[in-house]
Amino acid sequence: MTRPHNVLVTGDKGYIGSVLTSVLAERGFAVTGLDTGYYRDCLVGTVAEPYPSVAGDIRDVTPEALRGVDAIIHLAALSNDPLGEFSPSLTAAINLRGTLRLATAARQAGVRRFVYASSQSMYGISTTDEELDEDASEKNAITTYAKTKWEAELALKALATPDFTVVCFRPSTVFGASPRLRCDIVFNSMVACAYTTGRVEIKSDGAPWRPVVHVRDVSSAFIAGLEAPAALVGGRSYNVGIPNGNFTVRGLAEAAGRATPGSTIVYTGEHGGDARSYRVSFSRILSELKEWYQPEWTIDRGGAELVAMFQRTGFCETEFRGTTTNRLAQLKHLSDIGALDAELRWT
Repeated sequence: MTRPHNVLVTGDKGYIGSVLTSVLAERGFAVTGLDTGYYRDCLVGTVAEPYPSVAGDIRDVTPEALRGVDAIIHLAALSNDPLGEFSPSLTAAINLRGTLRLATAARQAGVRRFVYASSQSMYGISTTDEELDEDASEKNAITTYAKTKWEAELALKALATPDFTVVCFRPSTVFGASPRLRCDIVFNSMVACAYTTGRVEIKSDGAPWRPVVHVRDVSSAFIAGLEAPAALVGGRSYNVGIPNGNFTVRGLAEAAGRATPGSTIVYTGEHGGDARSYRVSFSRILSELKEWYQPEWTIDRGGAELVAMFQRTGFCETEFRGTTTNRLAQLKHLSDIGALDAELRWT
């Protein structure tokens, strides 16, 4: 297969999508977006989007809507464990059945490659100190979100054919600046809290391990899924991270402190000894895809980038704690004001 040109990004108006579409355009791809628009107005600063984007729901996609698309990068989902538990039945409807509807329509429309944004949450609570790999490590999906991601991977790979390549990427917890910033993920939350309040808040004892990766490096991984040979990536899953990309929560807090001089680290202790601790291996992506995936962002560089963004946009505590940067709060707000119905469809 030649390099795909026309790329559809679902969830283009989300945290990662708002960066990925820019990176794709920089690299010469013709980009189209598909997004239901839950977070379209959740902007920190301004955003330029010089590409066509369709307001639509993946639960409604037809093959006709995908004619002329060479490849899809599928980000759209109810996008983490707390958000998934907001409505487990809708999480399954969107993250699993919606994903399979999209992939089936894509295959029927002649789309050649399907790059799926999966999740490391499928590993669940790790019972080993060893780094978790893609195939041999136990899948212990506990939440609805994690279960739908794992089940979708299995079902997507079953849909693959010689003409329809499926590749799955499992990002670490993402950090870094985006026009549609999220502050409900660990490192972004720490830096934003420190910047707006002077406190880096740790809700556990700081001992749990978390793998993290920058949003632009995640974007590069997805693009590697477009550009690497189908014979190499077809039917494969990849943990997405950086060399030495596993950090303790305490280590992340210290990095947030370095980004915000004068801030103090505070242990709130509400989660006690958090059992959600895991370390992940990135040897597969760093070796198999080394020609296409070369991560560039360290945690300190990402922290400095976030602070620069906060300074540039006048970021404040209201934005940090409110609907602009917290996805579950935004969905609840849209539901409360009657903008979304019980099925999370626009009224």
